[in-house]
Amino acid sequence: MTNERIFTKGIPLVGKISGIVTLPPDYAETSDALPVIVFLHGMGERGDGSPAALENVKRHGIPKLFGLDAGYKGLRVVTVSPQCPEDFTWEQIALPLKDYIDAAVREFRGDEKNVAITGLSMGGFGTWALLELFSEAFVAAAPICGGGRCIWRNPDAMKGKPIRVFHAVDDPVVPIELDVAAARSAIDVGADVSFTTYCGLGHNCWTKTYEETDLIEWLAGKR
Repeated sequence: MTNERIFTKGIPLVGKISGIVTLPPDYAETSDALPVIVFLHGMGERGDGSPAALENVKRHGIPKLFGLDAGYKGLRVVTVSPQCPEDFTWEQIALPLKDYIDAAVREFRGDEKNVAITGLSMGGFGTWALLELFSEAFVAAAPICGGGRCIWRNPDAMKGKPIRVFHAVDDPVVPIELDVAAARSAIDVGADVSFTTYCGLGHNCWTKTYEETDLIEWLAGKR
């Protein structure tokens, strides 16, 4: 039995959102609530949520690594990787996206008190946007080569919030200043922010981040 699922939910405004969920190898033998990592992909991976389109979601990051090994690095974690519908960005559908995440967490026995979020490029912007709107919903966040306005709706919920930001100084697509501004905004309301910079990686600093740092273990709860 595969540990990868396609989860679809009807959502107002966009019609539906579909995504890939991975479950740890012993999922069927246990009944405990599991940590959740939400992954938001970049602009190039948008699609209609069909099985063929969802293959694009597995190009990078969390769904790529957990798709190859559901027990990646021995982690017992549920991963949720929705696909953004074409002609939208994550920021534009933040409310429907949150509904989808909540439904997936309930459906797959995720621990609603231990949901972390990360994303790259457009997904980095989406990560900041969901933190802005739903700070209390996420225990940790890791935006990669993104940015955001970050006008905090619930500043108190950001106090002590662990956030790890990653961006290349030579990014020609998303200027590093956008993540710097978002990080400063989070620090101003008391978040616990670390900022990793790279040189020579251009826009794609996510491969190195996900595959060569401890970020995934950290997101899974080993903070």
